[in-house]
Amino acid sequence: MNIADLSTFLAVAESGSFSHAAERSFLTQPAVSKRVAALEAELGARLFDRVGRRVQLTPTGSALLPQARAILDGVEEAKRRITALSLEIAGPLRLGTSYHVGLHRLPTALRQFYTAHPRVQLDLRFMDSEAACTAVEHGELDLAVVTLPRGPNPRLRQEKIWDDPLEIVVSPAHPLAAHRTLSLQALAEYPAILPVPGATTRELVLAALAPIRRQLRIGLETNYLELIKMLVSIGLGWSALPYTLIDDNLKVVQIEEIRIVRELGVVTHAARTLSNAAAAIIEAIRTTR
Repeated sequence: MNIADLSTFLAVAESGSFSHAAERSFLTQPAVSKRVAALEAELGARLFDRVGRRVQLTPTGSALLPQARAILDGVEEAKRRITALSLEIAGPLRLGTSYHVGLHRLPTALRQFYTAHPRVQLDLRFMDSEAACTAVEHGELDLAVVTLPRGPNPRLRQEKIWDDPLEIVVSPAHPLAAHRTLSLQALAEYPAILPVPGATTRELVLAALAPIRRQLRIGLETNYLELIKMLVSIGLGWSALPYTLIDDNLKVVQIEEIRIVRELGVVTHAARTLSNAAAAIIEAIRTTR
């Protein structure tokens, strides 16, 4: 069974489209169709049904999918182990990070790493922390540098690099800004601006505000902390933001009853061998924290 054909099959199955698979695999659409047809001919069965503009797996395709992933994962693991023996730091490196971590925590490490290892082809992808962890789990990323999940995942290895305290903030013109200290109950009287449901940062904030959670008025939701900062600064509500974003456009509101701290760090797959490039960039992150 041809490895390239299996890889193309997986790309079509995961994207649901021959054209999207072609873009992802840097192939032409006819080349993708040819590889899938070759695999179908070898197996003697159709792997996809076309439904409108999308394609769906046939029962045969569904049966092949987990086996294809296992085969390709095994091939990649073999490559990583062989490369590790050479001690060469080169080749592709797929790193996922959130916009906030990428902008405020990684620049020094990335500069040091890129200067020391110019033969590494860095594929840097910005995404939500939760999506990045899922991509590492599925083998789509070599590592992620993100807000660490609150609970353990046996398929992922987590290493905390930074504590990231969050402060309750408002616009300097907001009614709450006039008070030196506030009770939790005061927050319930004004709309909050929070990350979307499912985001780790949102859950940390809501856990800290547990006594008034049911009373909270959530006015706006977005996962982009820089956007939350702007919305707070123009007076649309209060939020919890890391100190790296706090400036004269925001006023910190002191609430003695709560302390909110995110953990930021590195996430890798628990069962995969790190490439030399991945190990090197993790070391760069540790030394420039």
